[in-house]
Amino acid sequence: MDKTLLKGLMVLEAVTDVDNPPRTIDALAARVGLTRSNTHRTLQTLIHAGYVIKDDDGGGYRGAVRLFELAARQLAQLDVRKLAAPFMRALADQTGETVHLSVLDGFDVVYIDKIDSPQPIRAYSMVGGRAPAYAVATGKALLAYQAEGYVERYADRLLRHTPSTIVSMPLLKDELRKIARAGYAVNRGEWREGVGGLAVTLFNSLDQPVAAVGISGPLDRLSAARMKQLAPDVAACAQSISQGMGYRRGFLG
Repeated sequence: MDKTLLKGLMVLEAVTDVDNPPRTIDALAARVGLTRSNTHRTLQTLIHAGYVIKDDDGGGYRGAVRLFELAARQLAQLDVRKLAAPFMRALADQTGETVHLSVLDGFDVVYIDKIDSPQPIRAYSMVGGRAPAYAVATGKALLAYQAEGYVERYADRLLRHTPSTIVSMPLLKDELRKIARAGYAVNRGEWREGVGGLAVTLFNSLDQPVAAVGISGPLDRLSAARMKQLAPDVAACAQSISQGMGYRRGFLG
């Protein structure tokens, strides 16, 4: 390994620490475990390359706009379907259920990828198909993290599909608050009678909800107890995909 490059990356990560940035060379050196002179040389190289700038007021060092440009180009190349594929396959193998990848479009979700369950009785869906977001697990997982007032815009679209469908706006908002606290969403036969699901939201590096991954199947198999048991597996899948998009926080509440 190139130790000089590793030192530079260590210094760069410390300088761009949003929560606790070291403000002086001495503090930076202590953080990364380098000598003061070594830290100073590394900083000068990063400044020369355009990745770090020194505050005019003497307040220390910080990341330059060049870092944002690099990150923006990388983010533009990320394809959530491609990122998610191996983790979805692993989740399908773990659970034996159909795995969906969905995005939000207004008050619907669109299935952008899926892996069918090998079970003879399974959830029916198709890539490119739609479902009411408030009645399926992936949709509720995404609605739970939308901006204040988003859900209310679609109050007139709360239609009953099964006896279990939530068609009251206060009840739906309460359900979404519970989902945000728990870290996962559950569908108890609200879109198709007898078919349930469990889903977790996917986030990007800006903490934005971009998609949701979930499992679905007959409620005879996906009982409340089994869904609770499988929730950590779905959350681990979602976290792996989200980390691939730069997300660094936790899941399951």
